[in-house]
Amino acid sequence: MSFFERLKTEASVEWRAYTEHPFTAGLADGTLPQTAFRHYLVQDYLFLIEFARAYALAVYKSPQLTDMREAASGLSAILDVEMNLHVKLCAAWGLSAHDLEQAPPASEMLAYTRYVLDTGMRGDLLTLRVALAPCVVGYAEIAARLAARPDACVATNPYRVWIDEYAGGPYQEVAARAREHLDRLANFYVTPAREAELVTIFKEATRLETDFWEMGWQTGLRSE
Repeated sequence: MSFFERLKTEASVEWRAYTEHPFTAGLADGTLPQTAFRHYLVQDYLFLIEFARAYALAVYKSPQLTDMREAASGLSAILDVEMNLHVKLCAAWGLSAHDLEQAPPASEMLAYTRYVLDTGMRGDLLTLRVALAPCVVGYAEIAARLAARPDACVATNPYRVWIDEYAGGPYQEVAARAREHLDRLANFYVTPAREAELVTIFKEATRLETDFWEMGWQTGLRSE
């Protein structure tokens, strides 16, 4: 079993709550209230700004040039692909990139990004990559599962563009490389005692991902 699969197994309860949250089901069948998706997307744009900083930190923490290139690739995927998707989707609501940058940050967004950055600052590259993994790999897993549903990518589903982006080949490749890199780092640096510590970090980051979905979900419930 790979290191990432061991993390998922140890955090199976947290991982299921995250990847199978009702917010994701609403994306798949198109029933998620638009207010929920809009609130999530604006906050996710702010989240990506901070996540880009975390990947920049990963460049600094990298012991090898290959690690630096891997972190730089992830940084480029955020700045040049993911954030552009958010801008394109939010333009339909009359929101510009400047509007997104100036949006008030939600406490869930601040809690998650501060946790990842603080964990990365205190630890080494492996610690940081574990904190990043639930987002990077989790989105690929969620989107691939949603895309397999017959109602997910029909023309009438307003969220099919989001699903297509994260289920598509380019992002799936980003996630696959992240998993492989995490496993390579673990082969060098993981001991049984340290693995227990990393599982704790993975669980917490996964729980904070769930809180992010819940933030959007509760916004949608309040709007109904």
